[in-house]
Amino acid sequence: IFLTITMASASIMLANATRRSMFQAMRSSSRLSTAVTSPSFGSARFMATYYTPAHEYCKVDGNVATVGITDFAQAALGDIVFVDLPEPDDEFEAKDSFGSVESVKAASDVYAPVSGKVLEVNEALTDEPALVNTSAEDEAWFIKLEITDESELSGLMGADAYKEHCEKEAH
Repeated sequence: IFLTITMASASIMLANATRRSMFQAMRSSSRLSTAVTSPSFGSARFMATYYTPAHEYCKVDGNVATVGITDFAQAALGDIVFVDLPEPDDEFEAKDSFGSVESVKAASDVYAPVSGKVLEVNEALTDEPALVNTSAEDEAWFIKLEITDESELSGLMGADAYKEHCEKEAH
């Protein structure tokens, strides 16, 4: 196959590649600044991410919260060697401990950012707890909760407030 590339099409291809590279660089430069914090409209809630002072994150899509520990928390803990998770259908109130994380340095409880019923647990963490160190806020989520009280979300931090919280804690 013979391709003919004109200057115009080469320019468009370069611009698209540059946009993709810039997006990827921005996305990887600061996980916190790229968190989606969309508003809610009535009872319909779009994907939004919230944080607790204890370094749990809560990615909300509709009435389901995907919960885990933040990248800041995993870095502070060090190499994760064990994750204890609840069972599906367990129910927790906001701020209840629902599991724990053990590292070579310390053990720490993990708290529910909002009240809800466990819909799913991330079984991959049972076999590969170190996944938390490499993908804390993506593949290494802990539980998915069906939110029972959406009003509790207002007591959590958005991305900017959490970033500021971490900066204060680091000093």
